[in-house]
Amino acid sequence: MTHDLTASRLASASSKAAANSGWWRDAVIYQVYVRSFADSDGDGVGDLRGVRTRLPHLARLGVDAVWLTPFYVSPQADGGYDVADYRAVDPLFGDLADADDLVRAAHALGLRVIVDVVPNHTSEEHAWFRAALAGEPGARARYWFRPGRGADGAEPPNDWESVFGGPAWTRVPDGDWYLHLFAPEQPDLNWDHPEVAEEFASVLRFWLDLGVDGFRVDVAHGMVKAPGLPDIGRGAQATLIGTEPLPFFDQDGVHEIHRSWRLLLDSYGDGRIGVAEAWAPTSERLALYVRPDELHQAFNFRFLNCPWDPAAMRTVIDESLAATASVGAPTTWVLSNHDVVRHVTRYGGGEQGLARARAAALLMLALPGSAYVYQGEELGLPEVTDLPEEVRQDPAFHRTAGQDGLRDGCRVPLPWSAAEAPYGFGEGGSWLPQPAGWGGLSVEAQTGDPHSTLELYRAALELRRALPGLGSPDAGPLGWLSSPEGVLLFSRPGFACTLNTLGTPVEMPSPGRPVLSSAPVETDGRTVLLPPDSCTWWAF
Repeated sequence: MTHDLTASRLASASSKAAANSGWWRDAVIYQVYVRSFADSDGDGVGDLRGVRTRLPHLARLGVDAVWLTPFYVSPQADGGYDVADYRAVDPLFGDLADADDLVRAAHALGLRVIVDVVPNHTSEEHAWFRAALAGEPGARARYWFRPGRGADGAEPPNDWESVFGGPAWTRVPDGDWYLHLFAPEQPDLNWDHPEVAEEFASVLRFWLDLGVDGFRVDVAHGMVKAPGLPDIGRGAQATLIGTEPLPFFDQDGVHEIHRSWRLLLDSYGDGRIGVAEAWAPTSERLALYVRPDELHQAFNFRFLNCPWDPAAMRTVIDESLAATASVGAPTTWVLSNHDVVRHVTRYGGGEQGLARARAAALLMLALPGSAYVYQGEELGLPEVTDLPEEVRQDPAFHRTAGQDGLRDGCRVPLPWSAAEAPYGFGEGGSWLPQPAGWGGLSVEAQTGDPHSTLELYRAALELRRALPGLGSPDAGPLGWLSSPEGVLLFSRPGFACTLNTLGTPVEMPSPGRPVLSSAPVETDGRTVLLPPDSCTWWAF
């Protein structure tokens, strides 16, 4: 169902993200996983020139900004999140001139650019870590090198486990151990060392001077460790992240770092932002990252992880809004990213999973605050679950008792056109194999089809700009209204949203005039028959 607002009304609607001051408060930001977006040189790997050529797709989609995953010099042990040089572009993705061209091209289309910064750890090939292994005086103080425990120091310094599985410590030939909360190729930095803070302030200024509009801070909760590095006393620690306090995550000291970065961002004076990828045990702890003197946004992973259940959804929405309101910040909603199973598959897969994913997208875009869209979700892409073991590159796949190791399934390169792989991704195949039949999900195939997921997203983002009650955290409160069992109904000024979580149609009084729905709605103006697993926007 497409919307019925007139062109003149849309033309007169102001763009809510146009102003520098507070543009992020209700922005829709599109995540580009650079390796898998578009390949310009035929090597099967996406690159910065490929991203630049596809920017018109994002402008037409209607997003406000693009977030780019790391494209820095890296041995790619963890998809670029193991950085060897924070001021240079890896030849796999282009060069610094390509980065500059991309930023300028995006700005010309009205798109802002956010880049990743990875401050918790470096690559083992970073000059600092090479100096540490070489025994350069003082070099090891920038990392967490410690003697081992037990006879001859043969046991790790504590019982911490890597998020990717196995111990969080690796022993070097001279007997010391170093900490890596992720892969061994990603040694953790010691933020107690003043040179670390000085270096990252310089890195931020380098990219801000080039023109980027902000940073997504990888592992924003991880840079500070509890004094004494105490044992946890239990295993399966990766399952505790975001649910229980841990001595290596969400320590209070990280907020001092973020305050210093906020001052740096504000010194540029034109709406540069910081975005926290932070896992915290409660919504209240997460809200601390977006206090007025800290970062601007923090991903709401509780919403991402929420089951398809109306009571759970309402609880997460209420608690998230209350927590961020307590610090005067908007909530940042997200359904998928490059680290989790795509939500089409999480919601059941097949027709049911797609129906729920479309409905969840409209729910997310109706909520007050900002929202992130992961590349391909606007196409309704499912998770690729049958990748051969020999092509998988997720480091967790080859380790045990950590993350599930299946992140490659959401990173398969996008289909742009054509009936056969690589579906317009590039001329040289794709670094991960694309499923047969993805041509029907391509941008080309879905463009112009009023029933397609792509056109649903385009219509939703156009309406979000036009209707003040959609998205804006400043338009008024969200109010829950009485609704049938299995249905969520909330209103905001001039607008209402229904979500039918049931697998059967539900009849109820019409909340207004339907302007957009994830599935066809039947209404006589007084009553409405809500389709199964659907979301509808109503104007009144």
